[in-house]
Amino acid sequence: MSLNETVSADRVHIGFFGRRNVGKSSLVNAVTGQKLAVVSDVLGTTTDPVKKAMELLPIGPVMIIDTPGFDDIGELGEMRVEKTREILAKTDVAVLVTDATREMSADEAEFLDLLKEKKLPFIVAHNKCDGLDNIPMATDHEIWVSAKDGINVNELKEKIGALSKGRQNKRRIVADLISAGDVVVLVTPIDESAPKGRLILPQQQTIRDIIDSHAMAVVCQPEGLTATLAKLAIPPKMVITDSQAFGKVAPLVPDDVPLTSFSILFARYKGELLTQVKGASALSTLKEGDRIIIAEGCTHHRQCGDIGTVKLPRLIEKTVGFKPDFTFTSGGEFPKDLSEYRLVIHCGACMLNEAEVAHRIGKAREAGVPVVNYGMAIAYMNGILKRSLSLFPETLAVLGE
Repeated sequence: MSLNETVSADRVHIGFFGRRNVGKSSLVNAVTGQKLAVVSDVLGTTTDPVKKAMELLPIGPVMIIDTPGFDDIGELGEMRVEKTREILAKTDVAVLVTDATREMSADEAEFLDLLKEKKLPFIVAHNKCDGLDNIPMATDHEIWVSAKDGINVNELKEKIGALSKGRQNKRRIVADLISAGDVVVLVTPIDESAPKGRLILPQQQTIRDIIDSHAMAVVCQPEGLTATLAKLAIPPKMVITDSQAFGKVAPLVPDDVPLTSFSILFARYKGELLTQVKGASALSTLKEGDRIIIAEGCTHHRQCGDIGTVKLPRLIEKTVGFKPDFTFTSGGEFPKDLSEYRLVIHCGACMLNEAEVAHRIGKAREAGVPVVNYGMAIAYMNGILKRSLSLFPETLAVLGE
């Protein structure tokens, strides 16, 4: 990924949905002006969601998603339909593609009701309007288009653009907490799990946010923190640490210097800080036999010292004095029903967009299951959560302070 490229999680996700052979893929190609999807008259040509990150005027950076037909049949078809429904969880704007030459089917009407139930911005694009004698006028949520002849394709893009306004994450990671000229120290451990030759995404994004604020980012490893602080002429505005280094870093940072973590900043950035602060306290109420799900938003090669499957479970066992029943998921995996779990511990979700984070936390909320991310769980178990939230006084009431 280019340093100047907008990360997938910060792009507007536009999903194209519909029955097989209504021309979803043709319309995707027409809207994007590229041959992103394979087009064929054969039913079910699109067998898996096809994603493409691109710049789409007048919207800007987007993630275009072409999905399999939701009327697919058979066991394999059911799996494809389920994949299509999963895409809804990360969709910011939905385009329901229908065949303009026939009446809307029952399953299309049902899907439309689902979009309304989710309060998801949507537009119904009636494709193949070139086969009509008269093309109806567009309405707020409907437009008649032809991917084949290009009829109203630009108008469709304009409608998608209008629906996209307000869907971008306008929050800042750290910029609203600092001023130009401030010094921010970032503690970034480089261990066996760190990607070779680069920093992990939350660290990259945080550094960029600091630089964009005309502040100064000073980066060091945990063992170099004391020397780094000593070389500064004035105390830093704050210290931000990787969650795994909380235990080492906290005693080294003076009490009058705010200390927080990338995970805590990203919980706020994704919009669910208070929910996850509350979820952290559930760690003190765990009982033997309780089930905990540890979920990661990305898929990567698990290593012997993996934080999600090794380090975090080990710290939990040490903290509670017994071994809970752990379930691990990654990438797009996430249970539909969370009611059997006592706690959800999620990664910082740097690879998930705001819509999918809200969907996952919403699932936990529906099931009455507390949710917390790695960083806050680790801070809580190290007894320094209160201190690491000092930048956010509104969270103290949640902690009972």
